[in-house]
Amino acid sequence: MTDGPQNKPSKPKPSLGQEVGGKAARKLKAQRDAAPGVWFGLGMMGLVGWSVAIPTLLGAALGVWLDKRYPGSHSWTLMLLIIGLAIGCLNAWHWVAREDKAMRDEQEDGDE
Repeated sequence: MTDGPQNKPSKPKPSLGQEVGGKAARKLKAQRDAAPGVWFGLGMMGLVGWSVAIPTLLGAALGVWLDKRYPGSHSWTLMLLIIGLAIGCLNAWHWVAREDKAMRDEQEDGDE
């Protein structure tokens, strides 16, 4: 006994309305979930860069002011520059991790 094409159950053919509805739903989903373009990537890099640069520059500026106001054996500028850099890196890491989680959750919702 062989299973030929005549023994396979055939799927019911969807109606024209169902086909059109399915194609429209896929098109809307593709438009909604469009891949981010080049400008989005550049904007993301700029946002991450500024989230690191601003705390670093603020720490350095505060350090220069403290060094002029209260001179001592340790450099306030160097210490606050490093602290500002660390805060900026943590801030950028937190923001990127949150965006990554949001993108993964969105993909998982689309797969279901």
